[in-house]
Amino acid sequence: MANGITLYGARGSGAVPVKAALTLLEVPYSLVDAYTWDHDDPASGDQVLKANPMRQVPALVLPSGETITESAAILIWLAETYPPGRLAPPPGDPKRAQFLRWMTFVSSAIYSLYWVKDDPARLVPDPAGHSALEERVLNRISDCWGIMDSQVEPGRYILGDDLSVLDLYVAAVSRFRPRRSRFYEVAPKMGAVVRRVDIDPRLHALWKDRMGFHEGWEG
Repeated sequence: MANGITLYGARGSGAVPVKAALTLLEVPYSLVDAYTWDHDDPASGDQVLKANPMRQVPALVLPSGETITESAAILIWLAETYPPGRLAPPPGDPKRAQFLRWMTFVSSAIYSLYWVKDDPARLVPDPAGHSALEERVLNRISDCWGIMDSQVEPGRYILGDDLSVLDLYVAAVSRFRPRRSRFYEVAPKMGAVVRRVDIDPRLHALWKDRMGFHEGWEG
């Protein structure tokens, strides 16, 4: 494995912003595609168990053998470990507090809800209640995006004029359901930012390959 770093991930997953950060930082790594939701090929998802007992992606295995899980934690670690890439405000920077606030917010208030949305039976065994639960989850996700949008004052990017892993994170997670069309409605300020991240030429091939848009996603 080049440089000893291995990323366990999958197309369309929370590993995509991690892959985007690695791309921008030009950090060599090996990729293990592991689709933990593929019930027709459980061996694919079982690969993740080597790195994460939660059987979830992303997981980043370092040269030392240490593993980092949770997309926000991995993104923050990458930005801090490779400071020349300038993908996060450093400690002491006036923007640091808001960077940590919103990285954690996206992870805990929004991204975590997909554990329920993707399989409502995890909390509601009766299939009759799944549609209502999913609708409430999607509404909650939209509400949270709206709350975040009301609290930020972006420049070219969410924290100002410098691209950070927060922008990569929001650009990726906002592609999940309820998709970008609703995101643009509830988060117009961040909508302008994610469109800018979408067309970054350094990430064009990555978005197309790992998380391409489908008909209707942007409204």
